[in-house]
Amino acid sequence: MSADELAEVYVDEWAALNPVAATVAGVAGHDDRIDDLSPDGFAARADLSRRTVAALEAIVPFDRNDQVARDAMLERLRLDVDRYDTGVTTSQISAVTGELHQLRTAFDLLQAGGEQAAAAIAVRLGAVPAALRQYQRTLLGAARPGQSSARSQVLRVAAQCERWAGPHGLPRWAEQIEAEGALRAELSRGAEGAAAALAGLADFLRSELAPRSAASETIGPERYALASRYYLGAEIDLHEAYEWGFAELRGLETTLRSTAAEIAGPGVGVGEAVAELNSDPGRRVSGTESFRDWMQDLVAKVVDQLDHAHFDIPRELDTLEVMVATGRDGAMCHTPPSEDRTRPGRLWWSVPSGTESFSTWQQASALHHYGVPGHSLRSAAPHLFPGRLNRWQRMLGTVPGHAEGWALYAERLMAELGYLADPGDRMGLLVSQWLRTTGLILDIGLHLKLEIPRDNAFGFHPGERWKPVLVREFLTHHGRIDPGLPAVALESLLGRPGQAPSFKIGERVWLAGREEAKRRNGSAFNLKTFHRDALKAGPLGLDPLRRALAQL
Repeated sequence: MSADELAEVYVDEWAALNPVAATVAGVAGHDDRIDDLSPDGFAARADLSRRTVAALEAIVPFDRNDQVARDAMLERLRLDVDRYDTGVTTSQISAVTGELHQLRTAFDLLQAGGEQAAAAIAVRLGAVPAALRQYQRTLLGAARPGQSSARSQVLRVAAQCERWAGPHGLPRWAEQIEAEGALRAELSRGAEGAAAALAGLADFLRSELAPRSAASETIGPERYALASRYYLGAEIDLHEAYEWGFAELRGLETTLRSTAAEIAGPGVGVGEAVAELNSDPGRRVSGTESFRDWMQDLVAKVVDQLDHAHFDIPRELDTLEVMVATGRDGAMCHTPPSEDRTRPGRLWWSVPSGTESFSTWQQASALHHYGVPGHSLRSAAPHLFPGRLNRWQRMLGTVPGHAEGWALYAERLMAELGYLADPGDRMGLLVSQWLRTTGLILDIGLHLKLEIPRDNAFGFHPGERWKPVLVREFLTHHGRIDPGLPAVALESLLGRPGQAPSFKIGERVWLAGREEAKRRNGSAFNLKTFHRDALKAGPLGLDPLRRALAQL
């Protein structure tokens, strides 16, 4: 059996064991089911990974493509096994990612899918209470010293469950689904039952799991090393990356200040320039739908500008949809098109509750990141090269370091290509780079309890060691954006250790690979060809990505 044949079998078995994730990934046929969240369900998924690793190790690749596919699958699935064996998979609970967040994303995707999707939602809603009872048993059984999630994360998830269970949460969300008669009644019953189950889960988290959870909000070097491998697909020198991040931040600060002067005049600080951008009527749009339309128009414009000139963009991206998810934190995310292409790729923009007026200056870079040439183009790339990548590579092989690194590289690329001539749009790019660089420093520094450099450019607590209160203070005084950032950013660092560095570390690999290709090829180097061939390799961990780029 080849790696491609094994991948076909694996995706089918994986989707049967992970029906909610299958909806998000776009694998058809499982939308009316929900995962088995019991200990046995988690064990079955780990067993699939373990069996597939053994089968892959026995394969002798017949060509380079088969070798790349085999190695990519082995890297990811071995990590799946390691994370299960160390208790991470069954004990991890987070306010920014996890089983509950994936379930909500899957429901949002189906909400836009018509009557058949509404019927699937109704059935899936009815299965939520049993699944959450299973999940409680799993979490309780896995809660052991040195392994449990932070108590603060448990309590934050409890609060999230209460919000989704409340009158403005799941019940109202279900009312927005177009349905009549018996289906409408089934949706209402399912939403009420699921909301009650979420309220029960919130009580369980507070009264039973929180007392058994870790008091410390940081995870320490050993667990962080595994988390870093998962997000990067590589083992890196974390201390070197931490020091490099501070050097990057110093250079960004200089550029931010010069751009602030260009926007608001000499001597004006970055904060004042940002305030001026936010108050500029020409950079504001009123109303959620009007802002969604503005973003949709910008996506279409970018696709038209880049196609043929810098990329060969697949026609599927002509239908890239900007969607609104209300009542969240203002973040954006991308969901890929379904495998059968009946569901388009979508950019999900979560509107903070009560927000009615929106500033546009940051959104160009955000749309380049999540749309084109960022996540949307990268996720569509496998369909540009039929037969090149196997089913697992197309549907499940994403590595955050590869994906987020490409998306951050895409933001910078648009500036290099001349599409951010407006100083406000350039400020949006610089703020994005600042946040990602800060995330790298704070995430590594916080979880490894590293010393703040004595010569840091901000004179910020030199020689002290990072802890959550210092992270919050740094973000408050140096966050470069709205006052709500510190809480959101800190929650992400605490709830998803190892993820924040994937942006800048991934971008660093993409940039280094491009520069090396330029040196190797000299005058024959072609940027469009480099991008095409790099994306053709499919999703990879950063170590194999370095090797792949070295051959371009």
